[in-house]
Amino acid sequence: MKNFRPAEIRNFALVGHATSGKTTLAEAMLYTGGAIHRLGTVAQGSTVSDYHVGEQQRHISVHGTPLNCEWRGTQLNFVDTPGYLDFSSEGIHALRVADFALVVIHAGHGIGVGTELMWDYAGQFGLPRLIVVNALDKEKVDFAALVEEIRARFGREIFPLQVPVDSGPGFHQVLDVLRSEVVSYAADRSGKFTELPATGEWALRVQAMHQELIEHIAETDDTLLQKFFDEGGLSEEVLRTGIHPAVQRQAFIPLFCTAGETNVGVARLMDFIAKFGSSPEDRQTVGATALATGDPCLVALDGAEPVAYVFKTLTDPQSGDLSIFRLYSGTVRGGMELYNSDRRITERLGQLYRLNGKLRTAVEQLTAGDIGATVKLKDTHTGNTLCDARHAVALPKLVYPVPYTHAALKLNAPGDEERLAAGLAALHEEDPAFSYHTDAELHQFIISAQGELHLEVLFERLKRRYKVDIELVPPKIRYRETIRTSAEARYRHKKQSGGAGQFAEVWLRVEPAARDAGLAFAQSLVGQDVDRVFVPSVEKGIQSAAREGIHGGYRVTDVKIDFFGGKMHPVDSKDIAFQIAGYFAFKEAFRNARPVLLEPIHELEIRVPEEFVGRVVGDISSRRGKILGMDVSGRLQVLRAQVPAAQLHHYGTALRSLTGGRGLHSEKFSHYEEMPLDMEKKIVADYAAARAAGTAGNHAHQH
Repeated sequence: MKNFRPAEIRNFALVGHATSGKTTLAEAMLYTGGAIHRLGTVAQGSTVSDYHVGEQQRHISVHGTPLNCEWRGTQLNFVDTPGYLDFSSEGIHALRVADFALVVIHAGHGIGVGTELMWDYAGQFGLPRLIVVNALDKEKVDFAALVEEIRARFGREIFPLQVPVDSGPGFHQVLDVLRSEVVSYAADRSGKFTELPATGEWALRVQAMHQELIEHIAETDDTLLQKFFDEGGLSEEVLRTGIHPAVQRQAFIPLFCTAGETNVGVARLMDFIAKFGSSPEDRQTVGATALATGDPCLVALDGAEPVAYVFKTLTDPQSGDLSIFRLYSGTVRGGMELYNSDRRITERLGQLYRLNGKLRTAVEQLTAGDIGATVKLKDTHTGNTLCDARHAVALPKLVYPVPYTHAALKLNAPGDEERLAAGLAALHEEDPAFSYHTDAELHQFIISAQGELHLEVLFERLKRRYKVDIELVPPKIRYRETIRTSAEARYRHKKQSGGAGQFAEVWLRVEPAARDAGLAFAQSLVGQDVDRVFVPSVEKGIQSAAREGIHGGYRVTDVKIDFFGGKMHPVDSKDIAFQIAGYFAFKEAFRNARPVLLEPIHELEIRVPEEFVGRVVGDISSRRGKILGMDVSGRLQVLRAQVPAAQLHHYGTALRSLTGGRGLHSEKFSHYEEMPLDMEKKIVADYAAARAAGTAGNHAHQH
């Protein structure tokens, strides 16, 4: 395989909303580029990109899959990314190592939340964007209206370099503005085309658009503008030299027309990418941190020392694990030793590969700007930098969206704990966008992901790959207990059973404290009735009762406690006696002070297209929620609401079905407030029943 110079490499990410046809478009590109010899389909699970079991079962992409082919003397390295928001981290990884974003929009469905999300991420990474309107062979396509909508949302710099001549079923002709020709594609999905000069109304239309394109490009560059005025226009050649820098500055964002399924428009899109697409040369340096000093530094494309960023780790039991990386500087070969600046260890590279889905092509070496993979390194993970030990640098870390969907893992076979822990650790290395922890308060093992689908996929992967018998259950809710009034209690603990006795008497006063004040313990003892050495013992007993819960089995909070008196015995009073007396005195005082349960309230931010606002608001009120306010962001309405946590299990799925997959939400804890009486009664009754049955370990009940 030939080695490509940086100027001949095109690294890009295929991004966009779910079901916009990215995988089908990727398949057509591989076929057109000769990397595969027949077109697979998503429906049959036969595409190069969607090769994992979970993807084939669901007919959606779950992983960002690295692909490559050669086209017109350039090496195209691209990553097909999932459109579902649950897997948005895969798109973020791909953009992190790309030189431009190819944003795919479905001609029939238009802009989705995923389109906007990836558009914004590309902007944060400073990447030029190209737009592809795909699936122009579907029913009810209004291209002109869609272009208007795209320009209204993403900017007037967007310019169609192609216009469909016959959109809808049978679509095969595109008006090419750059060439002023009508391009007709073969009906056999081969991607082959013939070109004829535009005639009639199309000739007039392309002439006007060509003029508009020239003005567009001229406006982005003063020397071109001068030339434009001096010569009354720009020649083809000059126009072409102006396109690349204009795209780099995003002063000009080209839009293309395709139908991935029938392979229409794909070859000309690839032509444009090969001729004008960004190469690693357009970003000669990237920012990093020098390990020795901690100071910012630059990694140069023409640097001698290798610097690579691992953007994906694949764990594949069948064909072995892989570390997938982009090389920002230098050259790497199999067998070379590199330093992992994050883990502070030396790693030896194994065989190097180029990837096309699960197909691997071995290569001798990779040069700066290229993307490749090596057999998984022993302790190198997603997001790590590999470099020369003498010039150690760290490339910037990715910040992931906060996971907001949680579930508890229930292990059905005791003894599987170790396998489960190993499996979770491996999955987290592969996909850092989810997290897991043991919740000591609720005695549950919690995994947190970017959405229900994300959780489901992780759960299936755990079961399939690590053979653990587990199920997902709703996480318990962190209710709290507090009191409404003041009260007192005097409790005497006395034990005389042969040998040393136990004696302690504790007088406590409790009163409500401000919300979120926690427990405030104080003593106001006078005289010598109780030795002060026993004050910490009483507090310990109180803390223990507060942790266990008294009213409904949940942690006690927002109570002021005053230890104001008591009695002791010169021989029988000891630490344990005062702990026990403190424990029971607190329980009694608490029960006398009109206890109440508090529930956590979460604040939601929900982004939806305007037509779904009514449904979403109705659904929020059915969940005992209240709307705090509404703003507008582009074409989306942003609702802020507060909803009890107990009503939010599976909210992401509900929102998706309410909005046809176009709603997006994030949530965070806001505050505690008193729970409705009917709910409280049920929890208290369940707790009492569990205690009577002797099963009320901490939080044995499930809500």
